[in-house]
Amino acid sequence: MKKMALIILCVAAVSGMAHAQTGRSGGNTGLGVIFGEPTGVSFKYWTSRTIAFDAAAAWSFVNGGSFQIHADILFHSFDVFRVERGRMALYYGFGGRVKTKTDTEGARVSFRLPIGISYELERAPVEIFVEVAPMLDLTPKTQGNIGGGIGFRYYF
Repeated sequence: MKKMALIILCVAAVSGMAHAQTGRSGGNTGLGVIFGEPTGVSFKYWTSRTIAFDAAAAWSFVNGGSFQIHADILFHSFDVFRVERGRMALYYGFGGRVKTKTDTEGARVSFRLPIGISYELERAPVEIFVEVAPMLDLTPKTQGNIGGGIGFRYYF
């Protein structure tokens, strides 16, 4: 678990040094909210025109409620949808989740495979997105799970 977090941080740091112009209004860093499963604060950092890291610190309302943090690397395809204004992409990626529990079950660690659609407004530094994230829970027991939501981010 600690090794996975360290690897994600190292990749993010190296990617940050390779700062690239992304073609959107605003900057490379977006902050906003996600509503769904989970609901909370959403963050995204673009490292190139098609690759970004996202993360969320959020509350899950399933099975009595719990707090979770997830982080993913996302790959965007802007060629799938044609829009007259703004930019729309299909995205997919992989990452991890840590979900705390309020009962005796303990923390849940999961592997995530998010897939979604994002739309970047043409004249405002805003992105709207919807995603679904199938997951494989690795602890405390191995089982399938799913999350997802809708949200927006403001880029600065």
